[in-house]
Amino acid sequence: MVFSKDNMTGIILALLSSVFIGTSFIIKKKGLRRAAVVSGVRAGVGGYSYLLEPLWWIGMITMIVGEIANFVAYAFAPAVLVTPLGALSIIVSAVLAQIILKEKLHPLGVLGCVLCIIGSVVIVVHAPQEHPISSVKEIWYMATQKAFLLYMGSVIVLVFILVFYFAPQCGHSNVLVFTGICSLMGSLSVMSVKALGTSLKLTVEGKNQLIYPETWAFMFIVAVCVVTQMNYLNKASSCYSNCFCNGTHFVYKLTL
Repeated sequence: MVFSKDNMTGIILALLSSVFIGTSFIIKKKGLRRAAVVSGVRAGVGGYSYLLEPLWWIGMITMIVGEIANFVAYAFAPAVLVTPLGALSIIVSAVLAQIILKEKLHPLGVLGCVLCIIGSVVIVVHAPQEHPISSVKEIWYMATQKAFLLYMGSVIVLVFILVFYFAPQCGHSNVLVFTGICSLMGSLSVMSVKALGTSLKLTVEGKNQLIYPETWAFMFIVAVCVVTQMNYLNKASSCYSNCFCNGTHFVYKLTL
């Protein structure tokens, strides 16, 4: 498959994003551990002392850099190219977790990492060509189709059930709860991130998209999804091993 210049830019940014995000998980995990020791309350049980931990903020800044690269990548390349490359963040995180956090990676975990790479390459190589988008209104039209609205409604209902029923009961004993919330919200944010990135790209090119309320609606959705994901990803990281948590989160996200 021959990639266009924009697609290559998106792929490179997505790869850089994976490196930064994978590294940030390790730094934040160390920050969460340090905060839990100092305060005696883990993030997984409702503690927020990590907000006063400088190491956690270093990890957070690293993640923000990675997310910005990922955000820009969506403006240049289709989601079907950018999203699968997030698998590399698992590889980076798994390797660093074994070296820095002393988390032993099971042989099946190594196999899983290899399969992630193979799967991502296959998806990227056989990705369909993206239809050029000339306005944010085009994405809004696609996002308001009945099928997607039905999906969005189903996701929101599931998130509420997980947050208010399952999280208090078994969130600390079942990794699928916290990571499920993160991934479900992430599945909603993909189109919004794509829309917002495309809007800013078109605006820079001289086609102002900031005048449309749809752009600001997508921005609001992105903000809500990001805050929710960060909260529950911190809870998951506090309760479970880095490799287990990130691997489950990515599989969820890619499936959705």
